[in-house]
Amino acid sequence: MKKLFAILAVASVMTACNGAGEEKAATTDSPKTENPVTEAVNVADSANKVMTTVVDSANKVMTTVADSAGKVVEKVKDAVKH
Repeated sequence: MKKLFAILAVASVMTACNGAGEEKAATTDSPKTENPVTEAVNVADSANKVMTTVVDSANKVMTTVADSAGKVVEKVKDAVKH
């Protein structure tokens, strides 16, 4: 337990002393063109488009499965009649 406290003490001293000496200048490499609200709306629109695509694909698959199941049922009915 003493080792743990010693490590935490050293880490806290190193952290406290590390940030005081140098200040970073503000970088303007990539200025933001959109505000966070606009970005959130864009993300929501993209998510909505993806969900619509997924729902359409799922509906197509379910329709195909239902058609195939119906065909199988008809074949079984025809086989039972004979």
